[in-house]
Order: sequence, then C-alpha cells, then structure tokens
Amino acid sequence: MTIKLKPLLINLFIPLAVGGLSALLTMDSMETFSSLNQPPLSPPGWLFPVVWTILYTLMGIAAYLVYTSNKPKKQINTALIVYGIQLFFNFFWSIIFFNRADYLFAFVWLVILWALILANIILFYRISKPAGILLIPYLLWVTFAGYLNFAIYLLN
Repeated sequence: MTIKLKPLLINLFIPLAVGGLSALLTMDSMETFSSLNQPPLSPPGWLFPVVWTILYTLMGIAAYLVYTSNKPKKQINTALIVYGIQLFFNFFWSIIFFNRADYLFAFVWLVILWALILANIILFYRISKPAGILLIPYLLWVTFAGYLNFAIYLLN
C-alpha cells in the first residue's frame, strides 16, 4: 500500500485542529475544573492533552484509511459523514462541560457522542478493519470520560 501524503496530512490535520481549537477555547476554564470535587480514578490534568493528541492522531489515520479505500464511494461518504458528526459532538462537549459547566447536559451530550463513536467504529470497520480498530481506544476513553463527567455532576 502506497501512502498518499496529502490525504494523510489532511486527515490528520482535521481532528487535531478540532482538538486544538477546543483546547484553546476551554483553557481558561481549567482552573475552575481543577477546583471541582473529583471522583476516584481521576487522572492528573497533564494526562488529558496527551491522551487526546494520541486519540486525534488515531482518528486521523483511521479516516485516512477509509478515505483512501477502494470501497464504494457512497459507503465511504456515509462513514465520513458520521465521523464528521461525531467530531462536531466531540468539539462541543468540551465547551458545554468546561466553559458552560453544565455537567448534566454535558453527560447527555457525551452519551450521544458515545453512540456516534460506536456507529463510526462499525462503519469504518466495514470499510477497513484497521480503521475501525483504531477508534476503539477513543470509545474506551469516552466511556471513562462519561464516568468522570457523571461523577463530577454528582459531586458538584
């Protein structure tokens, strides 16, 4: 398989840009977040950007594998549309949770995001097994984020 550099870079750029913009828009809320009552198993603050950078990179690689596959264009387009929708939900979860501090609504939003990620995994997997597998850590992390989100809602 030959790597197509331009599509790879574009597919890496998109989720990393979404994550970077989200981080930029929510960075002023980190002090408030660190002052909240945290549930057991809460990771240290420095871990979040590390994990998210890895996850956004995996998303970009997965999207590239789908985008460059030889499957029918309609199937590829459907998978990439769901991918775009879940990125939209991912982006706005941070705003709802950190900037608006609406923890219950953020949790409901995250449940929808979780379902979209699962649908995304299934659609990507049908096109490229490695692409679907690359999104599994994302689903696991968002599952953990759901625990943290709901616990923060209950504790604060």
